[in-house]
Amino acid sequence: MSTYPIIDHEYDVIVVGAGGSGLRAAVGLAEAGLKTACISKVFPTRSHTAAAQGGISAALGNMSEDDWRWHMYDTVKG
Repeated sequence: MSTYPIIDHEYDVIVVGAGGSGLRAAVGLAEAGLKTACISKVFPTRSHTAAAQGGISAALGNMSEDDWRWHMYDTVKG
């Protein structure tokens, strides 16, 4: 078995996960001046929140006809 060269990298912070939250965290940290790496276990085009079935949703407490139970039902039912 052949070996491969190891390259060292140094970062102030490593963000694990390149979905919506991970990318937003990585951008914010980089904008704050930190040397930032963002890693993901999946191919980049599958590593985003839009790849999640159903996208992003929430039960809004300020809506008169909304309720967390309906949100749960919709999420589980798919």
